[in-house]
Amino acid sequence: MILAFSLAAAVLFGSGAFLLLKRDLIRMVAGIMLISQSAVVTIIASSLSRGQAAIAVAPGDTVSDPLPQALALTALVIGLATVALLLALVHRAIVVFRTAEQDELAATEAEHEAALERARQADREEVETSPDDERQADSERAR
Repeated sequence: MILAFSLAAAVLFGSGAFLLLKRDLIRMVAGIMLISQSAVVTIIASSLSRGQAAIAVAPGDTVSDPLPQALALTALVIGLATVALLLALVHRAIVVFRTAEQDELAATEAEHEAALERARQADREEVETSPDDERQADSERAR
């Protein structure tokens, strides 16, 4: 039984790592989901012992450990919150940049940075011209 859980965790983690290395943001989120689920399967596999529930146990009886179950539940909740946040961020990136491909996002960001740098340079040039220079230019135009 433990071999089946180990194999399932390995397949989930391997598939998640494969998807995480893709260039599409949605597939990256799916990879993170699979890796999170492999952690849950690993936690559950670590507690595969037969026993009764930890409520009203007779002395000498084997008891199942409730801690791995609580950890698995916590891991599920944290994984769900992480995926929700990532999906919101990916949705916003797709709405703003109209693409989910990482390469296209990088190209769009480079174009945006270049435009910002041109605007900064124009602002610097405007600040460098002093008000005295502008008055002299106005007086020369008036003549």
